[in-house]
Amino acid sequence: MSQTKLRSYNNISPTIGDNVYIDQSAVIVGEISLADDVSIWPLVAARGDVNTISIGARTNIQDGTVLHVTRRSKGNPDGNLLSIGEDVTVGHKCMLHGCILGSRILVGMGAIIMDGVIVEDDVFIGAGTLVPPNKILKSGFLYMGNPAKQARLLNDKETNFLKDSAANYVALKNEYLEQNE
Repeated sequence: MSQTKLRSYNNISPTIGDNVYIDQSAVIVGEISLADDVSIWPLVAARGDVNTISIGARTNIQDGTVLHVTRRSKGNPDGNLLSIGEDVTVGHKCMLHGCILGSRILVGMGAIIMDGVIVEDDVFIGAGTLVPPNKILKSGFLYMGNPAKQARLLNDKETNFLKDSAANYVALKNEYLEQNE
């Protein structure tokens, strides 16, 4: 894995766990931690320049996604960090900004999740969904729309799929890592 896509900011560099795949076209800047078996796919931009970003084990961030945070200020002394739990699938071209995601979540393609949002464990967020600031998405539901609304309970098949999706991406990133050895 070439280190050119990893950049420090204010002398703080990303920390990378074991067996992590970061595509050559992705950019990872500043105070970012990637746990074991994370995959970062083409054209992802992650900037931990004015606050921190943490990504849990076996999570995948797919093509074209933007990850950013909110600066600490007098009105918001802690700012808004970005925290993503374990076994999360973030679909293509999403924007996650200063929010907290639990574990076993699927964020559909093109979704936008804004500052102060908390997404509990075991949640589906539909493609194109806009989650407005400071909203809490409760565990066990599908959320859809603009703005996001609770659509229905997840069924057992969907709940099981959340871990399966993450596992599929772990297998795929392992293939990419093997090809690049």
